[in-house]
Amino acid sequence: VINGLTDLFHPCQAISDIFTIHEIGLLNKKLKFTYVGDCNNVCNSLIIGFAKLGIGITIGCSPEYEPDVEILEYAAGNEISAGGRIKLVYDPEESVSDADIIYTDVWISMGDKHSDKKIKELSKFQVNSKLVSCAKPDVKIMHCLPAHREQEITSEVLDGRNSIVWQQAENRLHAQKALLVYLYS
Repeated sequence: VINGLTDLFHPCQAISDIFTIHEIGLLNKKLKFTYVGDCNNVCNSLIIGFAKLGIGITIGCSPEYEPDVEILEYAAGNEISAGGRIKLVYDPEESVSDADIIYTDVWISMGDKHSDKKIKELSKFQVNSKLVSCAKPDVKIMHCLPAHREQEITSEVLDGRNSIVWQQAENRLHAQKALLVYLYS
């Protein structure tokens, strides 16, 4: 059984994201990867994926929308043996400081309740040019799409020179095809 997507996990997305990071030459133990915003199924899968690879991950989020304790505990069991670490940071600018990659995802998923409250709480975590300027000058921007432009990410950043979102989207196709080949082999 392959988990294509659930409310809690999205491992197929994480596989293609990790492949994209490998493809651009940044997949190594020194990578500073920061996920900002709502800690959802994609975030959970990236936490576990990076823990298994021994690569640290910084989560920039509001305390109200941080990853579930069970996810962090499970990943901590893997990260100790692999050498990675998970860092929760509640200040958006601090979370992306010196980041090689900034990743965000939608804040409101289908069926989410209290969306106005959530948008207000997460607005300081919007990936915009001001936030991006706190990272390395050549920081890469990732988003699994579809994006809510001007909500979790601005169009300027999504379409900007640092964005690898379209490469990431193309790699999603290739990763899913590879998974199908594996399943049918």
